[in-house]
Amino acid sequence: MMLLKIGNHDPKGGLRGGKYSIFEAGTRVPFITYWKGTIEPQVSDAIVCQMDLLASIADLVDTNEASTDSKNLIDTFLGISEKGRDHLIIEATGKTALRSGDWLYIPAYDGENYRKAVGIEVGNFPYEQLYNLKEDKGQQNNLAESNPKKIAEMKQIFIDLRGEEYQKGVKEVVFQE
Repeated sequence: MMLLKIGNHDPKGGLRGGKYSIFEAGTRVPFITYWKGTIEPQVSDAIVCQMDLLASIADLVDTNEASTDSKNLIDTFLGISEKGRDHLIIEATGKTALRSGDWLYIPAYDGENYRKAVGIEVGNFPYEQLYNLKEDKGQQNNLAESNPKKIAEMKQIFIDLRGEEYQKGVKEVVFQE
C-alpha cells in the first residue's frame, strides 16, 4: 500500500537504507539555515552535526560553550566557509560509523541487516564497508577489499575518535592480501 501512496517518489533520494540505518538514508539529514540579509542562498557539502549548533550559536552571542562535543562552525552555518568537520562519528540503533570527507567507513557488525518491522536495510554485515559517497551516493560499491590503504586509514581515525571500546558488538575482520 505504501508504494501506491508515494507513486514513483523515492523518499530516500537515491540513498541506501532508511530510518534506523547506518547507511546515508538513515543518518544524513537535510539542513537549512536562513537569515534574511545575512545568509546568501547556496548549497554546501560541509559535514556538520546538530550538536554543532550549540557552540556556533554561543559564539554568535559572544559566549563560550565547552560542555559538549559541539564544534563552533558558525562561519559554515552562515555560508562564509565551506569547511565543516573533518570527521564525524554517526550512529544508528547503537551502531557507529565514521564519515570523513567523501568517505564512509562502517565496521563489521553482528546482527540482522534487515529491520522487518519497517522494511529497512540497516547496514549490519559481518565485514567492513567503505564507500566513496561522492562517486557512489547510493552506496552500492563497497571498496573495503579493493582499497586496503583507505580502509586502514579510516579504521584508525575511527578508533582514535571512538576509542577501543567501539569493538563492543563489532566483528574483527582481516582481509587476505
